[in-house]
Amino acid sequence: MVALAAALLLSVTAACSSGDSTQGAESKVQEVTFWSFLRGSDTVAAAFNASHPGIKVKFVTQPASTTDYYNKLSNAIKSGDVPDVAVAEYTRLPEIVSLGGATDLSDQAGSLVDKTFPDPVQDLVQLGGKTWAVPRDASPMVYFYRKDFFDAHHLTAPTTWAEYKELAAKVKSVDGDKRAGAYLTNNYNLLTALSWQAGGNWFGTEGDSWKIGIDDAASLKVASYWQDLVSDGLVSTLPDYTDQFWTDVQKEKLVGYFCASWCAGNLKATVPDQSGDWAVAELPSWDGTSSSAMWGGSSFVIPKGAENSAAALEFIKWITTDAKGVEAWYANDATSMYPAKKALVTTAKSKFTTDYYGGQDIFSVLTDSYDSVEPDWRWGPTMATTESAFADRLGKVTSGSARLPDVYRQVQDATVKATRDRGLTVAQ
Repeated sequence: MVALAAALLLSVTAACSSGDSTQGAESKVQEVTFWSFLRGSDTVAAAFNASHPGIKVKFVTQPASTTDYYNKLSNAIKSGDVPDVAVAEYTRLPEIVSLGGATDLSDQAGSLVDKTFPDPVQDLVQLGGKTWAVPRDASPMVYFYRKDFFDAHHLTAPTTWAEYKELAAKVKSVDGDKRAGAYLTNNYNLLTALSWQAGGNWFGTEGDSWKIGIDDAASLKVASYWQDLVSDGLVSTLPDYTDQFWTDVQKEKLVGYFCASWCAGNLKATVPDQSGDWAVAELPSWDGTSSSAMWGGSSFVIPKGAENSAAALEFIKWITTDAKGVEAWYANDATSMYPAKKALVTTAKSKFTTDYYGGQDIFSVLTDSYDSVEPDWRWGPTMATTESAFADRLGKVTSGSARLPDVYRQVQDATVKATRDRGLTVAQ
């Protein structure tokens, strides 16, 4: 595994340890404050409390807006008034670490992460040769499609991106109001995942410097491909997977879309009357061989300055690597969380009913996707800037005032600037 540059760690020496009031007080019930915006976090905390009388987890729900959440966490870290456990999406973990906001868990959890999780997930929580978080879920990408519509019109799920473009054209020709996918004007994660799948490497290191390649050749190939889909009107243009998206699904205007494992539960919960109509397939790839990436996924950190780190770590391990912990996440029927620990996939699968997907074993498809996630992807230290730079520009592609490859180049420039402004070195 390639270690991230020392530049990442220059500001976080003090984050390598934190206070631990559990030592020498085994008989005292320890209180662990838990911050999370993940669905089911309250139920998970309650289940842990019921089975661990020596620790009391106090769950504090967090803003649904991730921007608001990370701003709140950043302010808490600056003030020193931090929770003991906080959710950290893989995309934002390097930024939290680079700002000195996380405790180094290498001694306490490094071996656990090494032995428990596949390399692509380890890469997301091990930075600079240190372990900063414990993964909860993976989020392998798949294609969701209306099997009833596909069967009625003798269509099949695509195995290559060339086939997908042909499929999108066929769907439009069958019914001019229907589309086989969506371009998102306010969410860069779909394009990020597909750039990852294509072999893009947006972030890496060279010595003590960051390497940033948002406009690398593989990513620009994806950008050009989706520019053509948008220009030819072969996909819907929607802000995000929110109200208008679900309206189009409900009205059967959208008969296919790309998303991750967590979307299976969302679809089931949001459009229950289409039970039995949907199926999932692996992502199409550029050469027809299995190849995938992840959209989303989360881990848990112990923020710098947490008071009860040992008790916090016991809670984190339970909710990420224990079968009972995974079952607790599945107390919510809308959940389709795919555990990052593959040994627990059977537990998750047993809790997810397949009726909505016509009896299809979607966890088998998700596992195939997880197994084919491209290695060596890493996130950068200024992802908030990268995200906002995309959000400011993606909508211009649909209006024709910008082209997607140019958007990638502009985001590259904005990210390089933000990284340098942080005091970090960027390789030429």
